[in-house]
Amino acid sequence: MTFREVEEWVRSELPAPPARVLEIGAGDGALARALRDAGWDVTAIDPKSETPDVSPVALVDLPSPEALYDAAVAVVSLHHVEPLEESLERLATVLVHGAPLLLDEFDASMLDERASAWWLAQRHARGGDDPETPEELGPKMRAKVHAIEDLTRVLARWFDVDEPVRGLYLYRWHLDESVHPEEQRLVDEEELPRTGVRIIARRKAR
Repeated sequence: MTFREVEEWVRSELPAPPARVLEIGAGDGALARALRDAGWDVTAIDPKSETPDVSPVALVDLPSPEALYDAAVAVVSLHHVEPLEESLERLATVLVHGAPLLLDEFDASMLDERASAWWLAQRHARGGDDPETPEELGPKMRAKVHAIEDLTRVLARWFDVDEPVRGLYLYRWHLDESVHPEEQRLVDEEELPRTGVRIIARRKAR
């Protein structure tokens, strides 16, 4: 599954087609297919994917490509990558100098009790049976994923990392586009935090 605003952002920041793009954590391959249809040469990887056009390989084990990639995309995936340092070093080795890494992430540090309560209410209204309380959800997620600060710190060894741009995320987390306007309203009114973050990092010269 892909989301309109995510695809629009990725398209706007990638080098023009037919640039070679690596998608990390491609899931069901929806974004990769959309980019291929638009002319990009996309290699999609995800160790848990069973989709035929997504290679079931971890980033750290990525084979050397025939030619280096012009860009990389990671949509809500690098926070799960292990081992982190070795994986990001491997990523750096397959990108050309100056290649952008488009990082779209969930910032678990921003998942406070307000955001947790709202998200759980939306899930339960749709039949979800998530057992956590609002007090439990934030700490649980922070224990499961890499912090944004850790990701950017490690990336900085091989990449020039731009300032994060914060935005929405909760509507994309096992919910759907219909929740987007309500989350936007609550964020604008400062009733909910901005739990999404986007970062562009560019491969340093070797």
